[in-house]
Amino acid sequence: MNNLIILAGLVILGSASQWLAWRVKLPAILFLLGIGILVGPILGWVHPDQLFGPLLFPGISLAVAVILFEGALNLRLQELGGLGSVIRRMVSLGTLSSWLILAAATHWIAGFNWSMAILFGAVVVVSGPTVIGPVLRAARPNARISNVLKWESILIDPIGALLAVLVFEAVIAHHGSTVLSTAVVVFLKMLGAGLLLGIIAGQILGWLLRQRAIPDYLHGVVALGSVFIIFAGANQIAHESGLLAVTLMGIWLANMRDVPLENILNFKESLSILLISILFILLAARLDLKALEQVIVSGVLLMLVIQLIAQPVKVLLAYDGKELNWKERFMTGWIAPRGIVAAAGAPVYAAQLEALKYPKAHLFVPLTFALIIVTVLLASFTARPIARLLGVSEKDPHGILIVGANAFAIAVADKLKDWGFRPLLIDDEYRQIQTARMAGLDTFLGSPVSEAADRQLDLVGFGYLLALSTDAARNLIASLRYDPEFGHRAVFTLADGSSQKTSARNRTAREHRRRHLFNDAATASMLLDKMEKGWTIKVTGLTEQFDWAQYQQQFPQGYIVLFILTKNGKLMIINSDDAFLEPGAEDQVMALVAPENQTPHTDVP
Repeated sequence: MNNLIILAGLVILGSASQWLAWRVKLPAILFLLGIGILVGPILGWVHPDQLFGPLLFPGISLAVAVILFEGALNLRLQELGGLGSVIRRMVSLGTLSSWLILAAATHWIAGFNWSMAILFGAVVVVSGPTVIGPVLRAARPNARISNVLKWESILIDPIGALLAVLVFEAVIAHHGSTVLSTAVVVFLKMLGAGLLLGIIAGQILGWLLRQRAIPDYLHGVVALGSVFIIFAGANQIAHESGLLAVTLMGIWLANMRDVPLENILNFKESLSILLISILFILLAARLDLKALEQVIVSGVLLMLVIQLIAQPVKVLLAYDGKELNWKERFMTGWIAPRGIVAAAGAPVYAAQLEALKYPKAHLFVPLTFALIIVTVLLASFTARPIARLLGVSEKDPHGILIVGANAFAIAVADKLKDWGFRPLLIDDEYRQIQTARMAGLDTFLGSPVSEAADRQLDLVGFGYLLALSTDAARNLIASLRYDPEFGHRAVFTLADGSSQKTSARNRTAREHRRRHLFNDAATASMLLDKMEKGWTIKVTGLTEQFDWAQYQQQFPQGYIVLFILTKNGKLMIINSDDAFLEPGAEDQVMALVAPENQTPHTDVP
């Protein structure tokens, strides 16, 4: 098959896998591995070693570096709260205990000799953001569990990579190629190179971004180039220190003040998804199915060792009983899939083990992938039910972030609160915030795009943004800022009136416009003007006898439907993009109604 067709097909298949994973709410790795096995060993369409030649593994290494850097950019120290000690113990004592337990289990279950079993334990001790992230999105555990697992998954990847190199050097020494002290020297060089280059690179790049020395459109490209050069430079100084360097570089950047990272995050997120998709397909395409069949039982047994022994021991070592309750500790121990670093590292070590004539070395890679597959399957299908059973999952988001604290915004927030939602009004006008507080509403004094908002706003459990400010520019900026946070379909803003203008110089560009609340004519000035004229926000319940048609007849002087609360408790936000679905019996309608429209018997208290 033509190489160009193969490369294009990899991108299409990877994108299709990601889309399918999104639709069925499962980690994309399951579909990527399945497609890789299909197009590789089953159909024989893709032969990665022939396709990329000697560039295959250097390319995989660079891709893993980008993925870890992107994950590290999301690690903010303020998210840790009181969980810093837990994460430190998980990636130190927890990693050490898991490694030793897995090494012993591999020796007894898979029949690897001790040297190879110890190396295998080091390779598969890692989890990684590529598998933890999708599981967390599906399981939706609470913020404490999510933060612990997110930090551990990103930090353990470079630590696991360093451990694997150290063990491999020791294996080589034991085989007679070198002396044991060489392994210690190699480890110290890796640690020093990774720490030094990562921190220096993060500081320099952060300073350049803060000084606006790099134009916005080049942020992503410059960051990518920096990752490549730091990764390659660190590896040149000390083999496999590059992952530590780029991870520290990302963490350093994420926690520097006043560094604009939005363009980098957007660029890196899309690039990481693409790289993850292609990597897993390529790595799976290299598998030997017969060898995979030989080790699948061993993979299942090792998975049981991880879930029933290694993870409980890690949890016991990591927690002192104060940080999380027993249910949360159980949940952090249960979610333990293996990911991309194990998949990328195993073929490299396996090739060298086979060159040294280690028995069963040809099973090293298949056993790694067998363990990845079964651990991801287990986490994917059990994490959500267990989180719900234990009562540690996030409920459906009932938090609503409202930009603006004017009279209309306060009235809307008050009614939403009566419906059981949790509105939070944010505004930098003290008087308006004071009025909202006196109404018993949660507030935040400051700009929605301020540094204080980024640091202090806890948006766990928040699912919507309503931009109701009288400042159209603020609404637009806030909607752009929180679009990645909540998703495009959960960000709504009042119309600014520009869509009615004929000049393209005055209309908001389509790519910047978010979904208009209520209708395209519902501007802040129009709504506040109506309230000054006596219009009020009323909640009306519908019944079989008092249906939607009768509701409309009740308000001949005018009304604007704002929200509908269905009988199942789902909030429907009326907007200009979605077709209006008529409410039915037992639904409640929130509307802004004219003063002549007073129908006390239909009001819901």
